[in-house]
Amino acid sequence: MRPNDLVLTPTGLRFLGRHFPCTIGRNGLTSTKQEGDGATPRGIHHITGVLYRPDRILAPTCWAQPIKIGDLWSDDSADPAYNQQVKAPYAPSHEHLRRPDPLYDLIFLTDWNWPKAVPGKGSAIFLHQYRRKGAPTEGCIAFRRDHLYWIASRLHIGTRLIVR
Repeated sequence: MRPNDLVLTPTGLRFLGRHFPCTIGRNGLTSTKQEGDGATPRGIHHITGVLYRPDRILAPTCWAQPIKIGDLWSDDSADPAYNQQVKAPYAPSHEHLRRPDPLYDLIFLTDWNWPKAVPGKGSAIFLHQYRRKGAPTEGCIAFRRDHLYWIASRLHIGTRLIVR
């Protein structure tokens, strides 16, 4: 492992010599990820982008992309754009990236089941802010807001996320 890897441990995430408490999927870790299973996929993943709400926070890096009104993420296994960012209006099942709560004010995108998504193998595996301390996710990894911002300001496209 490298010092700049994001490494999930039983007690949190290690990055650049620091430890950050975090939460994972409500059903723990899995090696057989399926859409809607509530589990966080094991493996070596990579950060492929950072999205942020420009009306709520400053860009944490010069390469972060703003989340705009109408930005969505397809989670419909039958959709040709499954596990991709899409725009409203959009008929297939999707998640809103611009949410009324702060959960997605800052999102790290990963290469889980991307760019060539296998239908049903899971979508939208992000790193994002948690609802509250200890609250599990639907399969993502979630952090305290200030920790997420600190990490975002120091990672790069391609940074490895190691989930064992």
